[in-house]
Amino acid sequence: MTNRPGGRRLLVRDLAQLATPAGGEAPLRGEALGAVEVVRDAYVLCKDGRITSFGPMRGLDAALRESDGELEELDGRGLCAVPGLVDCHTHACFAGDRVDEFELRATGASYEELHAAGGGILATVQATRSAGEAGLADAVRRHRRWMRRAGTTTFEAKSGYGLDRETELASLRAIREAGGIPTWLGAHAVPPEFADADAYLDFALTEVLPEATRLAAAADVFLEEGAFNVDQARRYLTACRAAGLALRLHGDQFTEQGAIPLATELGARSVDHLEATGEAGIRMLAASDVVGVLLPASALFLDRRMPPARALVDAGAAIAIATDFNPGSSFCESLAVVSSLAVTQLHLTPGQALSASTVNAAFVVGARDVGRIATGYAADLALLDAPDWRYLTYHLGGDLVATVIEGGEVAWSRAPERSERIGPR
Repeated sequence: MTNRPGGRRLLVRDLAQLATPAGGEAPLRGEALGAVEVVRDAYVLCKDGRITSFGPMRGLDAALRESDGELEELDGRGLCAVPGLVDCHTHACFAGDRVDEFELRATGASYEELHAAGGGILATVQATRSAGEAGLADAVRRHRRWMRRAGTTTFEAKSGYGLDRETELASLRAIREAGGIPTWLGAHAVPPEFADADAYLDFALTEVLPEATRLAAAADVFLEEGAFNVDQARRYLTACRAAGLALRLHGDQFTEQGAIPLATELGARSVDHLEATGEAGIRMLAASDVVGVLLPASALFLDRRMPPARALVDAGAAIAIATDFNPGSSFCESLAVVSSLAVTQLHLTPGQALSASTVNAAFVVGARDVGRIATGYAADLALLDAPDWRYLTYHLGGDLVATVIEGGEVAWSRAPERSERIGPR
């Protein structure tokens, strides 16, 4: 960013609507989860990558008088602004694909059967180890471009497809270099060179954790039958917490194995999936500070039961939604599509889906200055080519996002040129 007297400003003006989660301390839950502030005929003024003011156009002149510096204007006519979307659960660092497995599942093979036969996660491990660090960096940058075009401005991504020292650390570096928030999913599966999960954890915690903690913001574990049990997950997460990492869990995807009690016990930031969560788990999660991250594209992709979103919200749980973007069980990078699924399949309201994919998702990844259109927040916006912000959930799979702004800069646009740079005012 070029330094200029008064600082650089971006004005998005004449928006049909601006919509943002209405407020309150994150993570939002209960009635606050669905509350949305909507401003019609709106503007957003940004300076040096931060939002300095927003509101109806009638207040723009006063806002400009209080600010100076070179001004770039972006024509928002016919567009709606929402906060840049926050994808808090992806596996965007991988090589290869699993299209052969996709075809086999169409003939009746289950995800568990494919995994037991050496497919699934371990198939991607082989391809990812072979890609090399440069190949992984290219892959994450490519996937990041896909996510941006769907309105995502902040994304988390996990390692976990290396499961050796070199590839796990290379994965975390690639995620950081692409602007993502890295999570060390060191306990994703047991690689074939180890006899069992305990032997693998001995290696991971001794040989990988000391370096991973310098690169990652959080640690994650796949607590599931055939992966890691609750005792092994506790051992892994306890060591990661002692090393300074925030805690996440994959839990209750196929079976209940104690993920929610463990997440509550250890003060995890989230437990993700929850397709198999029953009534007791719903009550426990609602009584805790742990966020339930729901991944409806994964359940749809695998033809599994959807997570009990409505029951969780009604019980008072804090929830977020995410893509679970990965090559095997959710080859979907679009949070806009997931937001549609959250309404049509999880039975959330459009407002709840917006909060779950912005401010609550930001809380999960520890990014407290994104996820809202608010003064002082990062100037991250998704401009929708639609007359109403609710098209985010209404227009399933449509060519919806016109422009993406990150840090007060146009990061991507498919719209005709709408901007004009003018001098100080």
